[in-house]
Amino acid sequence: MTDPRTYIDIHILQTVPPSNLNRDDAGSPKQAVYGGSRRARVSSQAWKRATRKAFEHELHLPADQLGTRTKRVSTLLATRIAERTGLDGEAATRLSNALLTHDLDIKPGKKAAESAYLLFFGRNQLDAIVDLVADRASELTALADDALAKAVADLPVRAQLTVKHPIDVALFGRMVADIPALNVDAATQVAHALSVHPVEIEFDYYTAVDDEKTAEEDAGAAMIGTVEFTSATLYRFATLDVHHLADNLDKDPDATINATRAFLRAFVTSMPTGHQNTFAHRTIPSVVSYVVRTDQPVNLVSAFESPIRSRDGIAGKAAVRLAEELHRTSTTWGLTPLAVASVYDPATAAAANGHHDTAATLTQAFGAARSLDEAIDATIAAVRPRLGQVATPR
Repeated sequence: MTDPRTYIDIHILQTVPPSNLNRDDAGSPKQAVYGGSRRARVSSQAWKRATRKAFEHELHLPADQLGTRTKRVSTLLATRIAERTGLDGEAATRLSNALLTHDLDIKPGKKAAESAYLLFFGRNQLDAIVDLVADRASELTALADDALAKAVADLPVRAQLTVKHPIDVALFGRMVADIPALNVDAATQVAHALSVHPVEIEFDYYTAVDDEKTAEEDAGAAMIGTVEFTSATLYRFATLDVHHLADNLDKDPDATINATRAFLRAFVTSMPTGHQNTFAHRTIPSVVSYVVRTDQPVNLVSAFESPIRSRDGIAGKAAVRLAEELHRTSTTWGLTPLAVASVYDPATAAAANGHHDTAATLTQAFGAARSLDEAIDATIAAVRPRLGQVATPR
């Protein structure tokens, strides 16, 4: 029997220009001290949300494969009930509240039509709840409140949120402190992105001029402000537990492969949107390496514990550091990958490092350079046979 542990580590080096991808409560770009120096940081939550948005806006995955995180679950359910049954808005809302209050015990929030906490669920799961009452919705809404509550008491509303999870819930998990039965353990872990070098926060002083002022009026600005920014070459890391993902997707191997492929692309190509109109910071990575493992995930951030200090480019030097660290984990620790598929430019890295063996260092660790499509296909090819031996179609 094949070992049921299969992980896909994703290692990314990505340079961003002046930007404020992810700010703290004071508006400053997030930072962290690592290796004794201050680094730029982008939180894991920011990049997970960017990945979720990429599923929809870049990969154009169907809405019924995706989830939504909202306090307005009752409103969404009522809308679906009304669309399916023809009930008016008031009757649909009453039925929606009865369904959610009894079996889920979702506590109301401070605002009308909102719950006390965010709930992450699939649109298809709401449709499954509607299926429970669609053929007798008019009959149910004709009942008094007590009778309606009794009539829906035995309906398995909660159960509809524990199966057929959308891709993003299966990947990133769900925690509902008040309803532990709804919790879903995430199949992915995403690290905070860190710059591979020290950074300093800078300030952009900007002004806005009133277009309707005449030349005879004062020449002062109508508005003055500042925004903080930094620029960085970031090391990004995430790992996907493929068999855990299969468990979250009801052990459906095809759904698991589709979700894996979507994550491998969306995590790489996504970008947080903080101050995006101000800085137009969207770039593509200089290195992407998918590493398939059967032992444990390995974050290679140790390659940059000693910060890179250079006045002549950083990304190329970082690529060599990353390759050396990946090779070291195999030779020193015996954590040899099952497969490695990578996207990089050996010539660019060699030019940045100025010595002849750079290309060999990269090839030894990363394998031959591939396109993104080729690297994803190779990773899926390594994973698929292992998944098929431990997952059974539903």
